[in-house]
Amino acid sequence: MTPATGRLLVITSAVAWSTAGIFTKGVGADVWAVLFWRGLIAGVLMMAYLSWRGGDSHPRAWRRLGWPGWAAATAGSTATVCFIAAFKNTDVANVAIIYATAPFAAAAIAWFWMRERPAVATLVAAALCLVGVLIMVSGSAGSANLTGDMLALAMTVLMALMMVIIRRYPDRPMTLAIGPLSCVQLVALGWGMSAPFDVSLPDFWLLTGFGLSHATATILLAEGVRRITASEAGLLGSLEMPLVPLWGWLFLAEIPRMMTFVGGAVVLATLVWYLGRDLQSRPS
Repeated sequence: MTPATGRLLVITSAVAWSTAGIFTKGVGADVWAVLFWRGLIAGVLMMAYLSWRGGDSHPRAWRRLGWPGWAAATAGSTATVCFIAAFKNTDVANVAIIYATAPFAAAAIAWFWMRERPAVATLVAAALCLVGVLIMVSGSAGSANLTGDMLALAMTVLMALMMVIIRRYPDRPMTLAIGPLSCVQLVALGWGMSAPFDVSLPDFWLLTGFGLSHATATILLAEGVRRITASEAGLLGSLEMPLVPLWGWLFLAEIPRMMTFVGGAVVLATLVWYLGRDLQSRPS
């Protein structure tokens, strides 16, 4: 397939991921039931995908996970718990904007752990994104949204940690770790913390759609990044951020606060500048 196909796959994956807030807030089930059904459905589909692709679905791959694979899976699973709970406690726009800073949080963790010195442009972009997030969170001070914003921050740090673990141990089957293994952990957690089979039929169909959208987004991204540069994938993937509050407005009647608009504009402008600058610096 051509690079144009790769771009289309990455864009489609961003659109699929941007619907997470609709599914989470559209169901009456609690956080644990949401985690159970999303993990179960997405895990089955991603395992089928890995079996089709070959390699990471083989039993030997599970033995090669080691502690790095389990650490990456656990960080991703815990981040997902915070992610779903954040949507239940704050506006979908806030979650999207805070999560957009994950690459810069990863750069900070990599610097402390791996002594991987970030470029000056990365430091500038990280500082600007931090300013944007602080502006946005300041609008939630004293409100119920603050709990959700803090959960979104925790999710962002955990996702950044997962990214660094994957980078630090590239020889491990990390697709298996952050896909099926993470889903198994979420299913076990959801099963133990709730009664997932007591959900209503309308909620069940919404949760099924949530699992399908998550698995589809992951698979499309995996196929898309094989055909384009990482920086281009990052730039196209940032389309998710402005789409999340758009769906929140259209389907959930959530109108972002003024401070969310201001902070989000700072983060989005920084992402476009940083990723666009990196893309232009690479050869065709």
